[in-house]
Parts: sequence; C-alpha cells; structure tokens
Amino acid sequence: MSTIIHPQSVPVVHVSTELPAIDASQLTAQALRHRFAIQPDWEPELRREPSYMQRPSAQAAVLIGLTTPAHAHDELHVLLTLRGKHLSTHSGQIAFPGGKVDDNDANAQAAALREAHEEIGLDPERVQVIGQLPTYITGSAFWVQPVVALVQSGEALAPNPQEVDEVFEVPLSYLMNPAHHRLHQMEFEGVIRQWYSMPYLQPARPQAIERFIWGATAGMLRNLYRFLQAPLPSNSA
Repeated sequence: MSTIIHPQSVPVVHVSTELPAIDASQLTAQALRHRFAIQPDWEPELRREPSYMQRPSAQAAVLIGLTTPAHAHDELHVLLTLRGKHLSTHSGQIAFPGGKVDDNDANAQAAALREAHEEIGLDPERVQVIGQLPTYITGSAFWVQPVVALVQSGEALAPNPQEVDEVFEVPLSYLMNPAHHRLHQMEFEGVIRQWYSMPYLQPARPQAIERFIWGATAGMLRNLYRFLQAPLPSNSA
C-alpha cells in the first residue's frame, strides 16, 4: 500500500460500530497470557494484501509489544514506531518494531526481538513473548509473523535515527474498540483495494498529534481484535 501517497484522503466506506469493544477484563496481562495459552478456535480476518510490487517474497517479523502498567490502575499500551522518511519501503508510516528475518535468527521470535532492540533499543530481557498471530502478507511481498509480547515498564527507549523517527504508545483498549476501525476503499490500476485505518489523537503539547495507523499495521491489529473476540472453550476457565 506504500504507493498510496495520501491514505487519509481515501474514502471511508465502513466503520465497525456494529461490533463490540473488547472488555477491559480481557485486556490485562493475565487474561492475554491465558488466551494465548488456550488458543481459541478462530480465523484471522486479513491474511494477504493485493500485490503492488514485483519482487521476491521475504520473511519478516514484528513485535506487537504491550507495555505493562507501572501502576495498578494503568492499562496496557501498544508500542509503535514512526518509520524514517528516507527508508526504501513503507517510509514515514506507523509500524511495529520489526524487519526481515536474517539467516542468523533462530526463528521469527528471535528476529522480532533483535529488530526491536536494533530499532528502538528495547532490551530483550524486558520482553515476555506470550504468543503469535497468523502470518500477514503485505502488498510489498513481506510475509510478516506478528509476535505478541508483554514489555516491562522501565528504562526509556532509544530509537535508532537511521530507521525510526519516533516511538510512541497507544492504549490497547482504543485499538481493540472497532468503533475506531475505519475501512477505506479505492480503485488502483484496475483493482479494488481496501484497508483499515485506526487514527489516534495522541495528547501532546502544544497540540495533540494525529497518529494515522493504517495498512499492514492496522490489519494485524484487526486480526488481534478478532483473536480476542473469539469465544474461549467452555472448559478453559
């Protein structure tokens, strides 16, 4: 979808107000650990984007890092990055920390942890992997393995200026409320293309900043919503 220069201007054809938000009780670290351990019967909504780039496919991994609360009344947040505007793919877009799986990586989990350390300075010792989501295939031919993990609050992150312009957080409850999931549609080179966006107005001074989360990142978050929405087996309590 990186060929779309101004995704905010593409018409919205649907907002998922008919779907329920995930209850706060299901968005705790304990509840998430339990759900990934049980693995409910479910299907991802999104698996593959229409291809727009002729290139060999590449294996990749991203870290869906959920920051654990520093205080009992706080909630989980999702770690996101603003990719550098000079990068060759998906430049200037909001993304999870991640990248290609290298030959030296033992698996996708190792790749996601390595990339998160290289991109934003996240110490792997602060990360507890709790599960994975199904592979998501981007239009740029990346086969992306989303790795879901809990991240201990603590030391400030240090984004690598060669790859990342900013690191920020969005409340998990906001992203798991489908009233914030907007479906866009347009025709491009004779093909109807659709994708989700989840714009978030981040409080800041002197004024709030709009974080336009869209494309593959929003697609993987939509799959996370579907995973959390799926009923657990009756004997899983």
